[in-house]
This record gives sequence, structure tokens and C-alpha cells, in this order.
Amino acid sequence: MNLIQILESWKNDPNVMDYVTCWQKIPARPAVYASWPEDMHPKLSDMLQERGIRLPYSHQAEAFRLISGGKDTVIVTPTASGKSLCYQVPVLDAILKDKDARALFLFPTKALSADQVTELYSMITALDCDIKAYTYDGDTSVSARKAVRSAGNIVVTNPDMLHSGILPNHVKWVKLFENLRYVVIDEIHTYRGIFGSHLTNVIRRLKRICQFYGSDPVFVCCSATIANPLQLAETITGRRMSVVDKSGAPYGERDMIFYNPPVVNKQLGIRKSALTQARMFASVLIANHVQTIVFARSRLMVEVLLTYLKAIVRDPLGGSERVRGYRGGYMPLERRAIEKGLKNGSVTGVVSTNALELGVDIGSLEACVLCGYPGTIASTWQQAGRAGRRNSSSVTLFIANSSPMDQFIVTHPEYFFEQSPEMALVNPDNLYIFMSHLKCAAFELPFEDGEEFGNVATTEEALSYLQEEGILQHVAGRWHWSSETFPAADISLRSASNENVIIVDTTGNDNRVIGEMDHFTAPMLLHDEAIYIHEGVQYQVEKLDLPMHKAFIKRTNVDYYTDADMQVDVKVMDVFDEEEEGDRVDMFGEVLVNSLVTVFKKIKFDTHENIGWGQIHLPEMTMHTQAVWYSWPKGLPGMNEGQIGRALSGVTNLLANVAPLFLMCDPRDIVTFYQVRQPFTNAPTLFLYDAIPGSMGLSEKMFHMKDEVFRQALSMLDTCPCETGCPSCVGPDSEPDSKELTRRLLLSILDKSEAVE
Repeated sequence: MNLIQILESWKNDPNVMDYVTCWQKIPARPAVYASWPEDMHPKLSDMLQERGIRLPYSHQAEAFRLISGGKDTVIVTPTASGKSLCYQVPVLDAILKDKDARALFLFPTKALSADQVTELYSMITALDCDIKAYTYDGDTSVSARKAVRSAGNIVVTNPDMLHSGILPNHVKWVKLFENLRYVVIDEIHTYRGIFGSHLTNVIRRLKRICQFYGSDPVFVCCSATIANPLQLAETITGRRMSVVDKSGAPYGERDMIFYNPPVVNKQLGIRKSALTQARMFASVLIANHVQTIVFARSRLMVEVLLTYLKAIVRDPLGGSERVRGYRGGYMPLERRAIEKGLKNGSVTGVVSTNALELGVDIGSLEACVLCGYPGTIASTWQQAGRAGRRNSSSVTLFIANSSPMDQFIVTHPEYFFEQSPEMALVNPDNLYIFMSHLKCAAFELPFEDGEEFGNVATTEEALSYLQEEGILQHVAGRWHWSSETFPAADISLRSASNENVIIVDTTGNDNRVIGEMDHFTAPMLLHDEAIYIHEGVQYQVEKLDLPMHKAFIKRTNVDYYTDADMQVDVKVMDVFDEEEEGDRVDMFGEVLVNSLVTVFKKIKFDTHENIGWGQIHLPEMTMHTQAVWYSWPKGLPGMNEGQIGRALSGVTNLLANVAPLFLMCDPRDIVTFYQVRQPFTNAPTLFLYDAIPGSMGLSEKMFHMKDEVFRQALSMLDTCPCETGCPSCVGPDSEPDSKELTRRLLLSILDKSEAVE
């Protein structure tokens, strides 16, 4: 069967349609063309004609006009709308007209860099002219680096390399910085949270160095559809930007299907696993050679789904390469091979985390299966856009799990289709991040008296602090670097930890590295005795050596996987704001979060039953961040301690799923937590804190908008069809009175007449 026949069979199958909450057909749209400007270099015009690009889409022509006219520009159009040409063409045009012109292209991942450079090389080859485009990253050989620095008209790199390899060594890049005409930041919507806050400071450093060498480049940003692309681009670049957001690109017809798995226990509100339902639908698509991508929320889910799907396509000789996995932690060559297989059609199915959400060209996939809500509307559209990229018909199937957010989206599809996508928030003046990059900037160039760095008016105060620490020296009106350390080496742009854990396979005689994992995730997935799954192959962790940043694993074959539990404790460090709301006190301030991975469960494949557990002995991890917390100093009348715990647990679970809808953030950006008797407040207390060191301002935003969030939490509780509480409302550990206790506490928060008495 082809895709259309499969969709028809689903439509005629009551076992499918009884659980479809929305089937929306998005019609195809024709292209809207414009014309290239008359002053475009004739060689470039001829090359585009030869490649079949006789006329640009309307947004490409508008972008060319703005960028060539020296306007800082942000381009916001859907996936596969030809954003790359928007900046490639004006940059090539400028270099053809001035051979000394230089451009810097920034991509968030090496995969994107490699993909874009391949396309750029083909255009330059077709031009048959002396334009040098080079990739400069950690894989660039030492011998090639000198050529890149001296001769590269276009330098393609990532923020990490700009931060640690280019800016600190700017004296070797004089030709680039003296002639820098364009800085392109692609996929700017990915620069949110800690990564975006770091990048903003890296761009501040870049602009200082450009000013020193006498250049003033035009900034070009490309973004997927988010709520605040202009604000984000202007924050990161520090410039006023022009916006191109009316796409002229065509797209094929798309079916969007929302599927809510059947209830298997009505009283408890428990549904069939989203994972097993995703397996069922993906199996049909892949078995019929419909090229499919399945997105899962975690690395563990990717590997479990991959194990299932590989078993379906395995041939008599044991080969199952038609289905591959793709996630962070795979080695670069492995990821390139998977991307190549998707392009040439040898890979029929791929199971991925959001690592393939970005615009790497992976060919013309026909189907996208979302195993669980991706967390944001923006990410959902990005992932859906990976199918039907070449104007063909496609289908996106969203399969909800039992979480409150998934249940809200699947039962309120109008929210998804009508609501604006989320905002991307950054906080570049986060003290941890700001001070780190202030040191880097001082290492690169001395600060002048009165010079400001970013939006922090107290730059001189920060410089004075660094002098007291012996890092800077103030001489003749300038702040000079006086430490022996290299500051950029100690800063990771993507996490609070600058070292990853290397995963070493000890199965054979020669130990080989098969992957890596960030320092904070490793205790959850690479603790001793964990089952680590890589490309569908099972390994048991023999030892996790955190001080040495290594995990040693050995191949195994068992019928279960492991899942770890983490205990969290929150200590209040400082209170910034406080409000009394009747019997409740609301506070916002700084907290210290201590987290400890304590036990792991063994979960059987297929049945997903718990078949055992074990203890984990690893050190505690700490993080300073900001939080909002709600406490009841007089307690909750009419409830004993156990009932208070169940009420707080229910509200905490609802808040974790409702708050991201209002804060317009990814659910992983915040954490909710409660204590029946919190040491600082000496009362029942509910916390919501930013899951990022130093915070992104989410908890502060929550402090000022709590009523509407709690009102939606109450609505979600009341519309849940369960009787006494279930995983979709009050969480998995519900008791017979959990739902009623949670409702009473929410009514109390909202100060309704039915409040706790």
C-alpha cells in the first residue's frame, strides 16, 4: 500500500477512528514568485538559471533586497521554504563584486554545517570562480586551519568554535575581521535558554572585535515560526532588525491526525502506552515502505522504540539497517551515515529525539509520527515539517500519552491550531553567563573606562570585582587581562558543565568509544547496572566514573530496560519579592537545588511491568537558580499531613503540565516540587523553579500570572474523565481521595466559595 491507501484504510477502521480526536487536512499551496534584482552579478544570475531557479520565491527576493541594502534582517518562514538561498545569494553576490568581502555562517550543529556547506560548494563550483568556503570546527585539520584563516571568503562554523577557537585568537583572523560584511545565524529559534544566553554574549564579543578592526557586518538571522522571532533576533544581535515573514514557497497537502490511545482502566484513567501505539502505526508505514520519521521525547524512548521496529524489519540474515536511530550521543560518522541513508532511500524509518528537528536535508519523507507531544507548538510544526519537504503529500500523526499536557492538546486540538507558537526566552545578563563572557572579552581586548558590555550598566563594577580576584589589572584607564588561565576553555555554551561523559564499550579486546552524554544526564542513564541501549543494541553499565568523565559498558542481551528516579531538595537562599494572598504567602527568590539519583527500576519490554529495582550510589548535584513558591503558614484546615501531601502532589503534577502553556516554554525548562513541611517556610510549600543555573526569568514570570495558570489547572482536573485521580491529572501515585483533595486545594488558591474550610 502507498501512503494514500494506508490513510484510507485508517479512515475506514473504527479501531482507529474511535480514538482520533482531530483529522485536519491542510491543503496544498502554490508558490508565489518574484524576480531577482537587476543589479545581481550576471554570473550568479546565470548559475541560478542553470540550476532551475529561474525566479525566486517572494520572500527570497525581499530578503535579497534588504540584505544587499545593508539591513540587518531576520527571515521567518516554514520548514523547507528555501531560507538558505535568502542569505547564500546576497553573500555570493557581494563576494563576486568584491573579492575581499568575508562572511561568517553560524549553525547550531555540525550536521547542519556539513549539510549547508555541501550545497554552498555545489553553487560555488557551478559559478566557476575563486570563492573559498571552508568549514572551521573541531574536525578541521591543523594544516587546513591556516588556509581558512587567511583565504576563507565564507567561514562556516558553530557558536562553540567561534567562542573558543576564533574570538580568543582574533589576531590570527585579521583578514576575516577587517573585511567581515555578513554574519549569518541560522536556526536562531534553537538559541533559547542557556544556549541562547551564551550566544548573545558571544555576539557581544564578536561585535567588540569587529569594531576594533574597523568592520560593521550586516546580521542575518533565520528562524522557524515562533512567537517572538524579531525580539529574539534583536536581543541576540543587539541590532534593530527588518523582518521577512511572508513565505512564497509552495507546500504539499498534509494530513494532521491527533490520536488518543484507548483507555484500559476507566476508573484510574489509564490509557494504552503511547509508545506501543506509535510502534503499531510506524510498523504499518515502514512495512509498506513509506519513509517515516518517529520522534520520541527521550533517548530511552528512542532506543526502546528502535528495538521494537528493528525486530519487525529484520531479514533472515539478521539485518535490520532499514530502520535506524538518531539522537545525541551517537558518533558523527554514524549520524552522517544515517542522514545519507535517508536521502538515498536505503533507510525507510528513523527514530529520533529532537536532534533531527533542525533543517538538515534528509530527503523526502512521507510520514511523521510524534510519540508524545514535543512540548511546544513550535517544535511540533518543526518536526511535522520533516515530512513532505519536497511538495509531496504527507501525514503527521500525533499520539498522546497520559500526561496532562498531552491530554489537553489531544482533547483541545483547536488550541494547537489557533494558538501562537511559543516565545524563545534568553537572559544574557544572567550573572553566571555574563561574568564568564566578560572575562573572555577582557582576555580578547582590554576594556576602556566607561565601556559597557551588553545591557549591564554596572560593567565597571563587575570589572572591579575581577580585579579584586586577580584576574584583571586596571592601568591608565584600561582593564587588562592578568591571569594565566584561558577563560573560554572553562565555559560550555550548551550546559552548566563543560565536560561530557565518554561512553566506552569494553566488550571486545580493544576498548572503543561509541558515544557521549552530558554530565547532568549521565547519572540517570549511565549509573552502574543500567541497561544502556545504543542503535537498538543493549549494553550493561559496569562502572560510571564521574570524576574521570567515563562510563564503561559491556554488550548484553536482556528482556528489560532500566529507568532511574531522582530525589530533589530545594533550599531558599534569598527572597526578592513577596505577596500575601489570604492564608497563602507567595514568594519569588533564589534557591539552591540539590538532586540525587537514588534508585532504578527494571522494566520488561512489551508488557512494561516493573520486574525489579536497585540502588544507585552517586554524589549529589547542586544548582543555583530562581524559583517561585507558595506556602500555607497556617496549614490546610481539614486535611491531615497525608492528605496535604496528596493535594500538593496533585497540584504539582498539574502545574508542571499547565505552566509551560502560559509561560510559552518547553516543559523541561521548569521543574515543580513540593514539601509538606518546608524548612524555610515551616509550612506546606509548592515550588516552581527554572531548570537552568541562574534562571531564564520563567519563575519570575509565573510569580505575576499565577491565577490564570491555577484556573486552567482546575479546568484540566475537572475535565479529566477519571473518577478519583489518574496519571492524566493528579499523577501516577494517586489515591482514592487524590482528585478531590487536589480540587479543594486549587479552589483554595483561587479563593472560591468552595475553598478549604
